[in-house]
Amino acid sequence: KTKYSKLIFRKSDAVPEDLHQMVQESFLALREHNCFFQDLVRIKGKDFLTPVSRILIGNPGCTYKYLNTRLFTVPWPAEGYDIKYCSPQIHDACKALMRLNDYLHIETVKALQGQNLFENKEIKDTSVIDRKQSFATSLTEQGSVSKDQSSVCVSEDDRSLKSRTSYNLTLLNYMDPLQMLYLKQEPYFGMGSMAVSWHHDENLVERSAVAVYSYSCEDSSVQESKEQELKGRDPAVWHVGLKVAWDIETPGLAVPLHQGDIYLMLDDLNVTHQHCVLAGLSPRFSSTHRVADSSRGTLEYILGQCELALQNLQTDSDSMALSLKSLEAAVVKQVEEIHNEVEFEWLRQFWFQGKRYLKCTDWWLKPMAKLEEFWRKLEIMTSLVLSEVRKEQQIEEQRNETISCFLLLLKERQKLRKEWTAR
Repeated sequence: KTKYSKLIFRKSDAVPEDLHQMVQESFLALREHNCFFQDLVRIKGKDFLTPVSRILIGNPGCTYKYLNTRLFTVPWPAEGYDIKYCSPQIHDACKALMRLNDYLHIETVKALQGQNLFENKEIKDTSVIDRKQSFATSLTEQGSVSKDQSSVCVSEDDRSLKSRTSYNLTLLNYMDPLQMLYLKQEPYFGMGSMAVSWHHDENLVERSAVAVYSYSCEDSSVQESKEQELKGRDPAVWHVGLKVAWDIETPGLAVPLHQGDIYLMLDDLNVTHQHCVLAGLSPRFSSTHRVADSSRGTLEYILGQCELALQNLQTDSDSMALSLKSLEAAVVKQVEEIHNEVEFEWLRQFWFQGKRYLKCTDWWLKPMAKLEEFWRKLEIMTSLVLSEVRKEQQIEEQRNETISCFLLLLKERQKLRKEWTAR
């Protein structure tokens, strides 16, 4: 109650039956269409394949980065977007997960209100409490929150609450432990085999919640093991493990997960604690809903950066020759940083493993073609800087300053290109 108070657990019977059916069918449909993939992640300069297979589904144009790997959302059918799916089953699966996302958003708001985990912890003004309750009611009445999350008129406290619970994507996981040759053992509390080691979730909005829907394909062997007298956790059943970060003195917690169970990690729990996933015997799916930090991770953001960089490029109206408006070091530095970001955070990340999502939808192909077009112009701008700094008539001090910052970014680009080629 004191160390794990921000973990909320809901048994499957608390969730509407029709939602269970839709979500569980969507997991199976995505597996049937081979839409789960192991990620190649980079840890301490080395590449590893994740034991868990994953797919990212969420708001169109959103991405999620973890362990130096950027995942690109298979967009769910959000209003106002033309999204073509490779099959009706994939469309239905994405729609079901969007509905689950809306449901978990409402449940998270209610849970946070129940725990009084607001910006100002002690609320004495009953009108504020009433306003918060009416906010939750209005969300419930909306049905599909994602359609109209931005149009609700709410107070600053409510906006903070909303920004930390409005899940913009879900990372789906799938693993069959019997197909794994080796699983690490949990090292601190003897909790058994781990599907996912101790970690904090990365790249999230500060103090945002995480909501997880778990579906293990339990069979008779799991039922049999339940009847045995067991001490500690049942190794046939999947569990989520929690512990206080950097603390192995405080006892860890292992919570059993059955078909359709849900848990919420509220407020700053993801920062103050670490969690792991303890493998059972049967295959398991999970849908892990997050408020990904989208400040630098959306298509809208990177297209905006490209437009910003190209403001320094001009075309002569007569000769159509291209030239740079400014050679100031700060301007050159900004453009070349954007150049590197487009190439290494977007284009190479996408073509490295993002193209596998073509099994679901071709939605990302047009944006990537647009980014490649921008990248080609950025390459021209790099060439123009090189030709300008070679000219003798440049003021030496300004020229040296430009060359100095320019060279640093070119060296970084060369180093990263070598790394990506090696990968």
